[in-house]
Amino acid sequence: MNELAITVIGRDRPGIVADVAEVLARLGANLTDSTMTRLRGHFAMTLICVGPAAAEVEAALAPLAADGQLLATVRAVTPDGELAPGGEPYVMAVHGADRLGIVAAMTRVLADAGGNVTDLSTRLTGTLYVVVAEVDLPPGTADALAGRLAETAAELGVGVSLRPADPDLL
Repeated sequence: MNELAITVIGRDRPGIVADVAEVLARLGANLTDSTMTRLRGHFAMTLICVGPAAAEVEAALAPLAADGQLLATVRAVTPDGELAPGGEPYVMAVHGADRLGIVAAMTRVLADAGGNVTDLSTRLTGTLYVVVAEVDLPPGTADALAGRLAETAAELGVGVSLRPADPDLL
């Protein structure tokens, strides 16, 4: 079995998730991780599954993209294997007037501190721009990083907060 990364993007419509999941189930591909969202009327999904060869999955998904409204790509990936210990989980929230470079500047501060963005979403509502990022930080770096984030946010004219992430409840 192969570990595969699959992306599906295009104009949103009802049934895309079901269509993709049915194709994968028919092939015997086990869906292990996925994320999906709508972005201003466009559908975007990324998933990892274990299944047959990438070419077989890509061929099976091709009919879903035949009308040109969707694009599906399949790529074999290397399983993670043993993972290095993760950092401390935090959530960074940024909000303020929309302007060019907010995500670039704020994530650069995180990266320079050794932080790893594990999830990120942005929303523009009128002139208000909001960024929410889940990040893993090297142990003991959050306080100093919060100061650097505040300095960068002030330069951009936005607000920022950095708080420990709440553990997921299943």
